[in-house]
Amino acid sequence: MVIAAVNDEEVVRNVLTAVKPFIGQGKVADYIPDLARVDPRQFGLALATADGEVHTAGDVTTRFSLQSIIKVFGLALVLSRDSDAVWKRVHREPAGTPFNSLVQLEMERGIPRNPFMNAGALVITDQLLTDRGDAFDAVRTFLRAESSNPEVQADTVTATSEATNGFRNAAMANLIADFGNLTNPVDRVLDHYFRQCALMLNCHELARAALFLARDGIRQDGSRILSARDAKRINAIMLTCGTYDAAGDFAYRIGLPCKSGVGGGIVAIVPGRYALAAWGPGLDQKGSSVAAAAALEAFVSLTGCSIF
Repeated sequence: MVIAAVNDEEVVRNVLTAVKPFIGQGKVADYIPDLARVDPRQFGLALATADGEVHTAGDVTTRFSLQSIIKVFGLALVLSRDSDAVWKRVHREPAGTPFNSLVQLEMERGIPRNPFMNAGALVITDQLLTDRGDAFDAVRTFLRAESSNPEVQADTVTATSEATNGFRNAAMANLIADFGNLTNPVDRVLDHYFRQCALMLNCHELARAALFLARDGIRQDGSRILSARDAKRINAIMLTCGTYDAAGDFAYRIGLPCKSGVGGGIVAIVPGRYALAAWGPGLDQKGSSVAAAAALEAFVSLTGCSIF
């Protein structure tokens, strides 16, 4: 990793300037009715340093639905209890298929290709239900602590919208259960999964919440949630699987562990230094934010903070 001498506040300002032509590009996630109403002409960026400073630009106080970004936090909580057992239920390989594909799941007999596909996240949610009793509350409590916002909550309209229209997720959950890879009732797993995805943070809060991955598993209060080994491994899976079938392009353009969500957010990690959160509701054809990806690419160009 080559890192230029930079002023973090200046970098954030320069990234905002660089990303302006991309703000508003793309298409909002209209297959989730509540997300379809979000104004795509918004953008926010937060850069959290390993020592706790946060530098921001744009619409950083606007909260958005985390959607698939939440999968990172659920995985961390599962690994914090047992770092190896869950890998018998979900693999760690890139999929090369859409995040909600059923074909690969059936071919591989109910074992999802990785924990960041929807099928993999359903298995992680199931494991978290078994481990903690309440998967949604476990993730919400963790986010409240790490973001320093005790009021973090799910948007009930978004959660209901997803549950009402979540036929493909229901199909995946039933297929996984049919192969014996769910231990809790399908309806309960889906309920917790949809509510987790509807949790709301702004960029400032999200960057702070993800800092444990830049700190080798150390939380905001100094306690450890993950071993350094498992933090590194989550970052590795983010790099190879965190942006679905565009992960190779993200590695090429950005070169950082990233996790995107169809709410328009992307979180990225510079190990040992930064957690970044960028948000722009307009998505590309693969389901990642156009403006947020452009911002991360500009950040790497300005700082040299690629892992390669």
